Order: sequence, then structure tokens, then C-alpha cells
Amino acid sequence: MYSLSHGSGSGIRVRGSGPGPGPRDMALRSAQGDGPTSSRWNGGAEKTDFTAKRKKKVAEIYQALNSDPTDVAALRRMAISEGGLLTDEIRQKVWPKLLNVNTNDPPPISGKDLRQVSKDYQQVLLDVRRSLRRFPPGMPEEQREGLQEELIDIILLILERNPQLHYYQGYHDIVVTFLLVVGEGLATSLVEKLSTHHLRDFMDPTMDNTKHILNCLMPIIDQVNPELHDFMQSAEVGTIFALSWLITWFGHVLSDFRHVVRLYDFFLACHPLMPIYFAAVIVLHREQEVLDCDCDMASVHHLLSQIPQDLPYETLISRAGDLFVQFPPSKLALDAAAQQQAEKTAASTFKDFELASAQQRPDTVLRQRFRGLLRPEERTKDVLTKPRTNHFVKLAVMGLTVALGAAALAVVKSALEWAPKFQLQLFP
Repeated sequence: MYSLSHGSGSGIRVRGSGPGPGPRDMALRSAQGDGPTSSRWNGGAEKTDFTAKRKKKVAEIYQALNSDPTDVAALRRMAISEGGLLTDEIRQKVWPKLLNVNTNDPPPISGKDLRQVSKDYQQVLLDVRRSLRRFPPGMPEEQREGLQEELIDIILLILERNPQLHYYQGYHDIVVTFLLVVGEGLATSLVEKLSTHHLRDFMDPTMDNTKHILNCLMPIIDQVNPELHDFMQSAEVGTIFALSWLITWFGHVLSDFRHVVRLYDFFLACHPLMPIYFAAVIVLHREQEVLDCDCDMASVHHLLSQIPQDLPYETLISRAGDLFVQFPPSKLALDAAAQQQAEKTAASTFKDFELASAQQRPDTVLRQRFRGLLRPEERTKDVLTKPRTNHFVKLAVMGLTVALGAAALAVVKSALEWAPKFQLQLFP
């Protein structure tokens, strides 16, 4: 059973669950603050209301954890709704439930010296060495270096245990998020489960499935804002600007760790394609900025490649859920297939991520590769041949709220249905 214990700090500690936050957790907390992500949870005038909402939500989360069996559907609703799971202490309890990982099982180990035998070691080492900004500012160098060594070990162990998985540059951005929140042992178990399910398309030998997921982006935008869609098509910007967003769950492009873990709460509670919906709402949110650009690939690509750090994350999360309900993956799959057929891109010739240069950022290399595989005359073709969408769709989308009501239930329900063969294990 889980119970709350309030110490001198503002964090929540679970009695009987082991030691409290260690030096790593304290460094992270001092860097990211102890409040929730959204600014509307803060402010002097709303402090009392915020405190009451926070306490109520914490109580509801622990009630779901204490249920027998655990109320996973309720935990999903809490992870989706405003503020997400609130603290890393709570995430340490809820993330395993969302992935059906038994925290009592010993973490996986290997009897081999993986740094000597792994074909991916050198690339992983280079990527981890470049990951300094993913650690809390002010963390002691010795502590950070220790965590980087753990990060390498986690990645190599998962790859060794799952030879069907192929490392890609950007994978370490996901692993480091779990490492900083839950620690090495649990991070290994959680990321291994995530890698064999949510991330499995990114870890194929080729980029075919990743490209197919990216092909869902423009149909979503087209459904909501045909004018913006057509402008981007005319600019021939493509979708490669969103690649690093997708394959790192935005960990590579967001500087505030609070925003990263808030999105991870959301994505872990939802269908695996939810990150592409979130990518779409970011583009839609920046509609006017895009339309004010020169209508050429360089200008639009440069704008969209730079994500503002002050986005209204809770609003965008809500809107992404709304879009998911209105335009479910089954419909997007047809639209994405139509796009791939229309473009006739050489999807089968994509190399795996190991070909990316070790001296460049993964998103830069992959953008160059992606653009090089498209012939100019093919990039100009429309994504869809269907009629233009009515602008009233945009108003209908904005009128929904995923945090409460039927939309939230639909999003949670979709998470239970996305992979029938895995359903009983992952979503009990």
C-alpha cells in the first residue's frame, strides 16, 4: 500500500518505499523547481486554489495506486489531465503501472562486458558525451559523469537483450529522461518495455515505419487548417523538421525538464501515435508565424525547427487529445498511405540510423538525408486528393477539452486498444 508522508520539503514521499530523494533527485529538483509545469497553476492570487487542486489530485492518484487491482485507467486520466503526475516521486510509482512493469522484479543484468562486444558502443558513447544539456544545471561534474556512465550501460543492455532493436541517434534523449526520474535499475526495465512497444517503429533496421508516422502530420494539419497545410505544401517544407520531436518524444528540443516529463506523462498514458498529434498542434498553434514567413522551404523549415520554450503546454495537450478523438489513427493511416503513394519516395532505400555522422546532431543529419531522397517534382504533390476541409472543423476542435469528459475517456480507451496482442500485459 502507498501512503503519503510530508517532510520538511514540498515533495511527496511514499512511506515504506525505500529512501527518499538522493543527490541526483535533489539536483534535478533545484534545477526544475517543485511546482507543476503550467503557469496557470502558479501565481499569488490562485495559490490557495492551486494548493487545493494539487492535494485533491495527489489523493486521487494514491487512491488509484492503492486500489486492488490498481486502477490503471484512473492513473491514465490523472497523467493526461492538467499538471500531469505533478512530481517525480509520483512518477516513480505511476510510470511502471502505465507500462505494467513490476517494480519488485530485479533489474535485468548482463554477464558480458558490453562495452567490448557491442557494435553500437562507439556511437552511444559519442551521443552520451554530447548530452550535457540534458542534465540539471549546477549538477556536480562527478555526479553527472556517473549518470552518463549509467546511461551508456542502460542503452547497451537493452540492445543486447533485444537484438531486433536497432539504436538510433536520439534514443539516448529518451533514456536519460527515465534515468533522471526513476534511477538506473527501474529505468532499464521501463525503457526496455517502451522500446519493444511504443518506440519499436523507430528501432527498425530502416526508417520506413518512422517515415510513415511522419506522413500522418500533414493530414492532421490539413483537416484543421487547409490554408496552413497548402502554404506548407507550396513551401515544400516537408515533415523532417518534426523528426527529432517524434523520435525523442521532444526531449531533444525542450530545454525545461518540467515540460519534458509533463509530455512523458501524457504520452505514456496514450496511444503511441500521440506524439505526432502533439507535433501537429505545435504547428497549428504557430499558424500566423508560419503564414508570415516567406513561402520557401528554408524560411519555413528554419522557423518550425526552433520550438518556442514558452508554449502553452496544457492547452496544447488538451488540443492534441481533441484531434486524436476527431481524427483517429485508423483514418490517419489511410491518409498517410495516400501521401506515401503520391510522393513515390524511396522509402525502402533509407539507411538505418547508424549511418548518421558522429560529428553532427542527429536531427541535422536526418533532415539532410530525408531531403536528399526526395526529387523536387515529387515534393510538390498534394498530400491528399480529397476536397478542402471546412474551416468550421477548426472551431469544433477548439471547442473540446480532453482533460475532462468523453474526450478523455476516448483517449484513455484508445490506449487500451492500440495493440490487441499486447493489451492484456501492458494495460491490465
